[in-house]
Amino acid sequence: MENETVKTGLKSLTGKQSSFLRSRGHSLKPVLQIGKAGITESFIKQLKSALATHELIKIKLLKSSPVDINQAAEEISHKTACQVAQKIGKTLLLFKKAAKDSKIELPK
Repeated sequence: MENETVKTGLKSLTGKQSSFLRSRGHSLKPVLQIGKAGITESFIKQLKSALATHELIKIKLLKSSPVDINQAAEEISHKTACQVAQKIGKTLLLFKKAAKDSKIELPK
């Protein structure tokens, strides 16, 4: 089982922040799935919309996905400017702070 914080082009999450987000995301169900089509433009569009609405979401990679968890995390974080809080198995936990009216306040 892999449990790793990923550094993106953004300011990377601290251990405390990552732990906080993992605890908040534990009970979440995956909002989107990456299937045999992989990461398409329409998937990115849906993902951006979901991140704007929820700030913290889970994504599931199906067995038929042409990308692995590491490739998916890197591509998604660059295309959506979000932070990967956790990669575990075939699931990604993603965070993107809302521009205004943020519901999640990260610890320092």
